[in-house]
Amino acid sequence: MSDTILDVQGLTCPLPVLKANKALRALPPGARLTVVATDPASVKDFQAYVQETGHALVAFSEDKGVYRFTLRKRGEPAA
Repeated sequence: MSDTILDVQGLTCPLPVLKANKALRALPPGARLTVVATDPASVKDFQAYVQETGHALVAFSEDKGVYRFTLRKRGEPAA
């Protein structure tokens, strides 16, 4: 299963998390979503988001003000 990429560069809080939430709802359990953001507040926002929703933050990186979050939707992939 390949990652879905969501580019929310230029958007500010709370839009990156809201758009990620909408994208995750459309994905099957266990799917991965990579979010590319530029809002520094998104770091704390995504940490809080995964704690509240049960999704997993499986990877995070930052390079020159561009943040990449890889989320795994909670639940097991369909067999």
